[in-house]
Formats: sequence, structure tokens, C-alpha cells
Amino acid sequence: MRCPRCRVDDTKVIDSREADEGASIRRRRVCGSCQHRFTTYERLEEVPMIVIKSNGARQPFDRGKIVRGVAAAGKGRPVSLDQIHQLAEDVEDELRFAEGDLTSERVGRAVLERLRTIDEVLYLRFASVYKGFDAAADFQRELSLLKKLQKA
Repeated sequence: MRCPRCRVDDTKVIDSREADEGASIRRRRVCGSCQHRFTTYERLEEVPMIVIKSNGARQPFDRGKIVRGVAAAGKGRPVSLDQIHQLAEDVEDELRFAEGDLTSERVGRAVLERLRTIDEVLYLRFASVYKGFDAAADFQRELSLLKKLQKA
């Protein structure tokens, strides 16, 4: 690390500790030439996640889309905005470490898996849009699938 005062490359770490609740490392350094002390932060550089849509288009992952979609489906349901934000964060965390391409279908399935345990009506509402229900039989089929999954 180059000294910000004299621009010499000879600096030494004299103290390291976690910062930002473990999201970064704070390092105190001293320059071997001018003895100037300074602080640096080391953070993980996250690679942006790209979602492949059903039509082949590629776009950056947007947690806000999950929040907006689930909030719209949950209108009038006893589900808090905090629960919805936590769901979106959990989905993002799961998908960040998943292998293979990140498809919109995979994102939708991850959301549905979590909605099942939060609220059945919210699950069905979200599934109806996500899976494109166009008949009452679609709801019946999904409801029977939901019941099977709860028994397992």
C-alpha cells in the first residue's frame, strides 16, 4: 500500500480489526519512510448477478423487483414489509452462491419456496402471476401441490 503523504510503497500494517459488522477489515498502517499513520479498509468486491429472462434478455438482479412483486401480491395480507424485505434478502443470498446460470425461473422458484412458509394466500397470489394462471383449475392444482409439500 502506497503512503498517501510521501507516495512510498513501504508501509506496514500495525493493527487489523473487523469493521461494518464483519463486512470489511480496517487496517492501521504506518509509512516506513515518513512515519505517517493512516487507515485503509478492505472489502469484498461483489460481482453483479445477471438474471437471464425467459426471452433470453439479460439484466442485473434487482432485489427491489422481488419486494415490489411480493408486496403487490400480499396487499391486504398480514405480512409486514420487514418480512418481505427479509425474504428478498434471503433469496438474494441463496442465489449469490448458487451454481450455474441465474434464470428468472430460478428466482421465482426461490421466492415461492419462502412464501409457502409465510402465507398460503400470498403464495397462491404470487404463483398465479409467476406461473401465469388462466383458469380455476390452475389454482386447484397449485393448492393441492402446496398441501402435498406441507405434509412432506
